[in-house]
Order: sequence, then structure tokens, then C-alpha cells
Amino acid sequence: MAARLAPIVRREGLRSVADLLGRIRHGSAGLRDEVVEAMATNETSFFRDVRPFDFLRDEIIPTLVRERPTSGLRLWSAAASTGQEAFSLAMLLREHFPGVSPVSILASDLGSDVLAAAEAASFSQLEVNRGLPAALLVRYFRREGLRWEVAGPVRAMVAFRKINLARPLPALPAMDVVLLRNVLIYFDEATKVEVLTRVAGAMRPGGYLILGSAETLRSLDDRYERVKTDRTVCYRLRERADA
Repeated sequence: MAARLAPIVRREGLRSVADLLGRIRHGSAGLRDEVVEAMATNETSFFRDVRPFDFLRDEIIPTLVRERPTSGLRLWSAAASTGQEAFSLAMLLREHFPGVSPVSILASDLGSDVLAAAEAASFSQLEVNRGLPAALLVRYFRREGLRWEVAGPVRAMVAFRKINLARPLPALPAMDVVLLRNVLIYFDEATKVEVLTRVAGAMRPGGYLILGSAETLRSLDDRYERVKTDRTVCYRLRERADA
């Protein structure tokens, strides 16, 4: 905490993190949001943990295309960080489902800085070395100096929006797939239930929710049913609320 908040403490001319928290408690909403962003964990990489992307390719997207052949696809990377997850989705769809249309991908995060980095779509050599196959790097990126920029067609598939999942959501189109990976583990049980309720309200009935490998909805929300797979943690929103 001290390391992450030290820059804000110095900038505000305060003596300690305790002084910073005192100022927030006295009503500095803007400062509170900065602290929340500073404390957020933004670890990510291209095709992170790979198994959820394999399951999307082999099971989820074929099922949705078969059930809804004319409706296209809407996917939401709900904790997008610097954008690697959202761009991984875009590349997967272009590689394996080029005939599906329309396709839209929403990338959201509560952090302004990481969201701006995602929207810039420019990555270091180290970042593209983490999980991105060489063939996809050549096909979907262009070299600009020391960095790699996402090419226009993939970049255009992703829209960016600042969203705090712990607060009421803005109006969103109904999603077919929501990736909410490694988010719920940071919330207490009451907040988990609130987040899941909001996410359910932003999904189409029968839509898929993908969580992190250490997460579960057990005893939290019976609107979702577990999808049987040994490869990833996935749930499907029931077709009816009383199902």
C-alpha cells in the first residue's frame, strides 16, 4: 500500500498514507478514485492462462453461433487492464470465426491510466513476448520504433469505457460473453453478489460468464449454472430467472 500510494502522498504534500486516508474520509471524492486506481491490480498478458481462450474457440463461440446464427456476438472484457485480453479476443475471432458478423468487444476498467494505455494499443517487446504467438504478432501488429502497435482491423473491433464494477453499471448492450477473470477474489461476499447481479443484468439469457481459475459462484448466485469443463471456470446465465 505504501509503495503504491507514495506518489499521491508526495504530490498532495502530505506526511503519510494515514494523512491521505484522513483527507479522503473528509470528502475528497476525486482523491478517493485516484487511490482506488492506484491500489488496483493490473496484471495481464496476451491469451493469459490460454485455457479460457481455447474453450471460447472450441465450445462457447460455436455454441452461440449455432444457437444465434444471425445475431452476431458481443463480448465484454470487464477488467481489461492495458487491453491484452480484449485484443486477444479480437484476434481469436478474426482467426477462427471470420464469417461471424457483427462482432463487438467492450474493454472496461476502473483505472484511467490503464484504460488509456489499452486504447493506445501500443505494446513493448516484453509485453508481446508474454503469450502472443509469433504468427499473430506478424499478422496483426506493426512495428513502430521500439514498440508494436495493433493493426487497424483488430483495433477497430474493440471499444473502451471506464466502468467501476462495484458501482451501478451504465447502459450497456446485452452481452453474449463476459470475461470477469480474477476480479471477484478481491471483493467481500456482499460486493461479489452485487457485482454478479449487475453483470447478469448486462447479459443475454444463455450468455457465458468466464471467471479466474481460483474463483467460483458457489452459494453466491443461482442465476448462473456451471458449465462442465476441466479447462476453465465458466458459467452460463440461465434462460429464465426462475430456472
